[in-house]
Amino acid sequence: MSWLKRRIVSIASLALFVGASACGFTPVHAPGGTGALLHDQVLIQAPEEVPSNSDAAAYFLVRALEDDLGRGSSGTYALDLRVNQAVEGQAITADNEITRYSVQGTANYTLRRQSDGAVMASGTVNNFTGYSATGSTIDTLASERDAEERLMEILADQIVTRLYTTTNLDAGSE
Repeated sequence: MSWLKRRIVSIASLALFVGASACGFTPVHAPGGTGALLHDQVLIQAPEEVPSNSDAAAYFLVRALEDDLGRGSSGTYALDLRVNQAVEGQAITADNEITRYSVQGTANYTLRRQSDGAVMASGTVNNFTGYSATGSTIDTLASERDAEERLMEILADQIVTRLYTTTNLDAGSE
């Protein structure tokens, strides 16, 4: 690359950086960013029980959220959750045996400020995973549990992404 091309690329990169910082862009985990303000400040409530869910799904969701947000035992904020999941057969053989299942999940969340109960963010996320049921009973059960865990991790990632990108935390009101 010639000296002139390198200089043009450098100037363009600098202009892009300056332009992004001038528009009010703040990295999520930078001091004052949403990620930094939420880390270890969110008390994650166990999800409301829904008859079709297992206790493992609630555990997997809370664990994944705590991995991302930290474990705020007496946090400034409380995250209320409601999770629902359903299993549906996807691949059926000519003998009417199901060989593949899909696990669909939906999570409703509400982030509240504990001091006054103000809702800071709320929403719904949904996704799905799948597993094969062609092995032994133990293989199928392990695959089902793994699919459930992956689904809860996906839902947790979606919740955290939405909290980081859409929550407007007023640092002065905490």
